[in-house]
Amino acid sequence: MADVPGLIGSAFLKQRSDALVAVGVVVIVMMLIIPLPTVLLDTFMATNIVLSLLTILIVLYTKNALEFSIFPTLLLVMTVFGLALNVSSTRLILSQGTQFDGRIVRAFGRFVVGTAGAEGLVIGIIIFLIIVAVQFFVITKGATRVAEVAARFTLDALPGKQMAIEAEYNSGAITEEVATKRKRDLEKEVDFYGAMDGASKFVSGNVKVGILITAVNMIGGIIVGMTIHGEPLNVAVDTYISLTIGDGLVSQFPALLVSTATGLIVTRAVSDGTFGEDVSSQFGRHSRVYWIAAVVLLGLSMLPGFPWYVLLPMAAFSGFAALRIGRTQVAEKEGLAEADRAAKAKETPPEISPVAPLDPISLELGYGLVPLVDKDKGAELLERVTRIRRETALDLGLVVPRIRIIDNMRLEPSEYCIKIRGVEVGRGSVRMGHYLSINPGGVREEIPGERTTDPAFGLPAQWITEDNRERAERAGYTVVDAPSIIATHLTEIVKRHAAEILGRQEVRAILETLRRDYPAVVEDASAHLGVGEIQKVLQGLLREHVSIRNVVTILETLADYGAVTKEVGFLVEKVRQALRRQICRQYADADDTIKVITLDPNLEQSIIDSRLETAGGVVPALDPETQRKWITAVRNTVRSVQEQGTLPIVLCSEPARPLVKASTAREISDLVVLSVPEIVSEVRVDGVAEIRTE
Repeated sequence: MADVPGLIGSAFLKQRSDALVAVGVVVIVMMLIIPLPTVLLDTFMATNIVLSLLTILIVLYTKNALEFSIFPTLLLVMTVFGLALNVSSTRLILSQGTQFDGRIVRAFGRFVVGTAGAEGLVIGIIIFLIIVAVQFFVITKGATRVAEVAARFTLDALPGKQMAIEAEYNSGAITEEVATKRKRDLEKEVDFYGAMDGASKFVSGNVKVGILITAVNMIGGIIVGMTIHGEPLNVAVDTYISLTIGDGLVSQFPALLVSTATGLIVTRAVSDGTFGEDVSSQFGRHSRVYWIAAVVLLGLSMLPGFPWYVLLPMAAFSGFAALRIGRTQVAEKEGLAEADRAAKAKETPPEISPVAPLDPISLELGYGLVPLVDKDKGAELLERVTRIRRETALDLGLVVPRIRIIDNMRLEPSEYCIKIRGVEVGRGSVRMGHYLSINPGGVREEIPGERTTDPAFGLPAQWITEDNRERAERAGYTVVDAPSIIATHLTEIVKRHAAEILGRQEVRAILETLRRDYPAVVEDASAHLGVGEIQKVLQGLLREHVSIRNVVTILETLADYGAVTKEVGFLVEKVRQALRRQICRQYADADDTIKVITLDPNLEQSIIDSRLETAGGVVPALDPETQRKWITAVRNTVRSVQEQGTLPIVLCSEPARPLVKASTAREISDLVVLSVPEIVSEVRVDGVAEIRTE
């Protein structure tokens, strides 16, 4: 409740600022029509000068162009404001003539020019023309061209920058929030430079209109003064030309500041600091250039006719600057050397960290396979690894940590090794320049090659050369290159060991991410179960290749049953039943049918009766003879079903499902076991075999 007044106050200030801006824009437009008193005109002209000065100062102190993203819109508003003031002052000058008492216009017409009479008029016209020429031909044209090129180059570089952000996100270098913020900043940058490309035309248009208004004011003023006010020619010329010059200067001075700010903001493309910081750092890098400048200035001061009283102080100042910069550089070098010595002293003897965390997953390559990750040679394997992480997140709901790829001189040149938390879980070898030809079944034609085994699935295969590649593909062989072999093996390893990869830190990250959109679900589940217990449930699902992407449903189920029991096996079964539609779609065919293997009722009851509670969960405690017969029966039935071209899926009752899976986990690890409550009504079940031990 203590923050309510502050929130109300900030909302009020925001509404008031919006209203003030809206009123200001309307007043600026109305100034083109409604006459203004001279006091108000002086106030607005002073405001215009102050706003222009503030704009150029803000640009000088801005590190990034996006920090001043309203600049294109502000440029339009200030341009219209300046033109409205010009029109208002012209109306008053022509209507009042010698009685015009605008202080700022007269001050610019006299003080800035510096001379009265005909000489002042000529000097004023020349100064006005010079300012207009500098602004139009130098600053405005250059800023317009830079804005145009910056807009085109920024737009052309957009796809590459977006791909770079995606690559960093997919590799795990940045989080999703950081990637989203960078993309949003990139879009703002493109919009800013695109807007600046058009907004720079406002400045050039303002200069052209200023010249036109000045010329019209001079001619129109003389005509009005002589014909309407009855003034002599010399009085009309002195009055209206001097006032027109003052009016032109007071309008072009803020425009010059704004156009300079435009050039500054579009030319400072590469910078890590403000303009002053960049000047200080980049002009203070080399002391030698100041020594050379001091010598040159000293030599010029000795030549006859040169102002020695100006050149000698400048030479002394350059020498002083060179001395100061040289001392600073020496001090920095000594500081770096001292830091290096301190670092080396700390490194001797080397300290061993008490914690040396292992990489969640790593891929080690022999030196012969290093070209597969060399960016100069395409880095095909790096792209495949990035794709693996993305596909695993979509298939299993598991965001795989960044996969570390390193070279290992202990491996054979053509070998690779996959490790999870420092422990080897897979190894294989590939032959660079060759292709692995795998017979998917039914291919009778023999292709010459070196026989081997597919490292991912253990299927018989052979290495073939490029010359036999097309022939093998025509014959029906599956032909893969070296990066695909490693990527496929890595994918299978990740799927097979997904439960080991999911640690408590990853579960904590999942909960924290989900808490932003589903706080009630996360809080309800966390009230009954800890991170470790939620991790074990998720690992139990991943161990049987059940996707955990639907985390909301999983946590809602855990919240429902977590208050009843914390037994992980029971919670896993309830979560599986909550995900039954997802599981059925995973194994159903095009006709929404699941072909299953059933159990003999007596055998199923004996497995249930052997249930034994252990610290690691429930396991079947069959006697050795029954266990041997059971595994033999399962193997024979699975083999016969596979020969029919059907995926073996065992269907049993809810109490028997975890026991059947546990009893076959070692011998037939990939066996799919479903329970009756996991089958949804719209999916049809077709029994193709029954397991019997007799």
